[in-house]
Amino acid sequence: MKRIFAIGDIHGCLDKVETLLSKLPIDWSSDLLVFLGDYVDRGPDPAGVVQLMIELKAEHPGRVICLKGNHEAMFLDFLKGGPLSRAFINFGGKNTLNSYGIPLDTELPRERHMPKSHLQFLKSLPLCLETPKFFLVHAGVKPGKPLKAQTEEDMLWIRHEFIKSEYDWGKRIIFGHTSFDTPFITHNKIGIDTGAVYGGRLTCLVLPEVDFLFA
Repeated sequence: MKRIFAIGDIHGCLDKVETLLSKLPIDWSSDLLVFLGDYVDRGPDPAGVVQLMIELKAEHPGRVICLKGNHEAMFLDFLKGGPLSRAFINFGGKNTLNSYGIPLDTELPRERHMPKSHLQFLKSLPLCLETPKFFLVHAGVKPGKPLKAQTEEDMLWIRHEFIKSEYDWGKRIIFGHTSFDTPFITHNKIGIDTGAVYGGRLTCLVLPEVDFLFA
């Protein structure tokens, strides 16, 4: 593997991710493209973003990795009528339902209203990617706990405890989830959610050199 191109939270902003992808000097024979989760909710075209992820993975087998975000977790929970359903709606889920043409009051099982390829994509998302030098994850990791011992809840939802921590996990943590005006850079972590859905830029971090590209 030559380089990693890591992209932060998209949240339905199809135009921004397409623009950013057009700027990336990826060598598909050796480089890796990693998305840090939160493809759905809030933005105008969540279904379009998911479709793009599916197409990229098909076009470049083994070179595109899409991690799971907390918004994918909430969406899946809503589809099965779980306890996160209200949170899904409150945190931008209506845009996702509109994108898929799913009425809010749809009876269970709601999964039958989803394209099979999209549902399979959402259910197959890994929680993290670990390399010799970096640990890529949606939200972050628990301080004081080895990377192998991290829970799904921590990796999808943790915020302030992780952001403030100076703990050394042995690898630099690359994460999204928490929005910053510009990339958040410390000795032990790099945050690349720069609020694309709120009018900010969509960020791509290039590793190992720590360069940035924006849309």
